Amino acid sequence: MATQKILTRDFVLSFFSQFTFSSVFFVLIPTIPIYLSRLGATEVEIGLLVGVSSVSSLILRPFVGRALLRIAEKKFMIAGALLYTFSCLAYLVAPPFFPFFTVRIFQGIGVALFVTASFTLVANISPEAHLGQSLSYFYLAINIAFALAPSFGMFLINQFGFTTLFLVCTGFSLCTLLITDKVKERPIDPLEDQFLKDEPFLNREAIPPAIIASIVNIIWGALTAFFPLYALSQGVSNPGLFFATFALMLILGRGLGGKILDTYKRERVIFPCLMTYIVSMGILAFSNSLPMFILVAVIWGLGNAFLYPTLVAYAIDRAGPSRGPAMGTFTAVADLGVGMGSIIMGIILHWTSYPVMFLCLAFTGVVNLLYFYFSIRKGGKRYANL
Repeated sequence: MATQKILTRDFVLSFFSQFTFSSVFFVLIPTIPIYLSRLGATEVEIGLLVGVSSVSSLILRPFVGRALLRIAEKKFMIAGALLYTFSCLAYLVAPPFFPFFTVRIFQGIGVALFVTASFTLVANISPEAHLGQSLSYFYLAINIAFALAPSFGMFLINQFGFTTLFLVCTGFSLCTLLITDKVKERPIDPLEDQFLKDEPFLNREAIPPAIIASIVNIIWGALTAFFPLYALSQGVSNPGLFFATFALMLILGRGLGGKILDTYKRERVIFPCLMTYIVSMGILAFSNSLPMFILVAVIWGLGNAFLYPTLVAYAIDRAGPSRGPAMGTFTAVADLGVGMGSIIMGIILHWTSYPVMFLCLAFTGVVNLLYFYFSIRKGGKRYANL
């Protein structure tokens, strides 16, 4: 059975190491903006401090991707877990702006090292015929963490405070390190020096899906930075419920519908998924209650459940033997959107209002749909077989 071929020992270990790593990331999503707000940071400062982690991550990812042609993925995963551990400890003593800014940079580097390597590892150990399904299952590690961690993070700060929060994050980071150490180090096939010289800094084949992912992540970056504050202003005490609903839809979609990614052409999955971003952000602009927020999370989550693994599979399909550089390029360009989302929308929010910002996010979804349509049309037969 396909599932048995996918669920190898190293896949399962990588799954759980990704889960604990992602748990730290998602615990901090709703709590870091609140932490900074309580320390007196402005909207613009919050946007910069949230977004700089993604910016530092994206700068390093292409270098990591290229290095993965020569160095085993496990080494980078361990380095990333170590940086995450020290960053979480540093939150205990680093006040905003510049000390906190520096910690966020190092945490972004940790993300670049760990995530680029973990996805490259899973792509390399997965059966070719079931790549989409394998990636969909692997994304469940992130989705399950996302379903549990934001609400858990809010619980920690409401009941125990931010010191406990950062200590728990340190513990999860150490778990990531221990699990990753159990993964077998995959031998790297020697590559000719000429191949390495000819390999561009950015993998060209990964750029089209990466641009789509980047525009998608503008929405993600803005919502993770500012939705918790908006929800609190509307009387919703636990914004993590919004993200938990979103994650639940991801889990259901990817767990039950993973085979779809290897059954239909990529563009047939991508197009309707992009539509859900426009619809969900449009609804959010006129929402001010928990039931409406939940509806938005359901629509947004369904689209994302199938979109992101499809984009990753498409990038890997086109990369050939250059999977490391392809993943470095894809994740770097995609992460650019996260940083841009929090920074640009923070400026828009400063001068306008939350509904206007959400409408700008809906317009961003329209731009993404247009890019997808015209890039495929321009590419002709080359993109017709995505």
